[in-house]
Amino acid sequence: MLIENLGGNLMGTIPLGDIVLYLNSLHIFLFVTILVFTALIAISRTETQVEAMFGSLDENKVSVGKKEFKQRRFLAIICGIATAGAMITGDLFNFTLFMALIGIVNIGIVSAVKHVDVLNSAYQYGLIAMMCGLPLFGGAAMILAATGTLSLFELAAIPASPMMIFGALVMLIGVCGESGIAPFFASKAEMFRTPGSPFILIIHLSSLFIIVRFVEILLIIL
Repeated sequence: MLIENLGGNLMGTIPLGDIVLYLNSLHIFLFVTILVFTALIAISRTETQVEAMFGSLDENKVSVGKKEFKQRRFLAIICGIATAGAMITGDLFNFTLFMALIGIVNIGIVSAVKHVDVLNSAYQYGLIAMMCGLPLFGGAAMILAATGTLSLFELAAIPASPMMIFGALVMLIGVCGESGIAPFFASKAEMFRTPGSPFILIIHLSSLFIIVRFVEILLIIL
């Protein structure tokens, strides 16, 4: 499928050897939007989580310490930057690298909490993310073997072959696991119960933006 039909007008290309970076309206919108959210998260302070205590009218307030606050803010910024990079990259391999980095920092954002359920969910998500790294990078390797290039700009002009289709579907499994969407969402759901908003919001935003970008990549390849 033509790139212009997916992301709007082609604003320009940056040839870097075999890899040709290209920018269109969709990429610019996603890139700017995630950077704005990242900037807002970076200047925000964590909220105090209020939990109701069953059997009484009392409530339990859970706050984030200064050291944990700095750690989460740093990792949230890295997650936002990695997501922004995935929005504008024209290289399929770089997309997989950004995807893997997002999975790592998502675990790091909740790694300092003292909630057993949250840590258990992060551990399970980490296992899924590591296992799905194989189809993620393996699918990209299959596409490279079938076409000789990982440039999305070049892949858009190559007719889809059975190996390309199979590689894209394998890569889809990896992206679903790394981003924690269905059918792997159960391993990530409890992570959102941790105190520390708005930093925890970037975990959800990164998954949404990655899926939108990967849908575009699938349509380009297929």
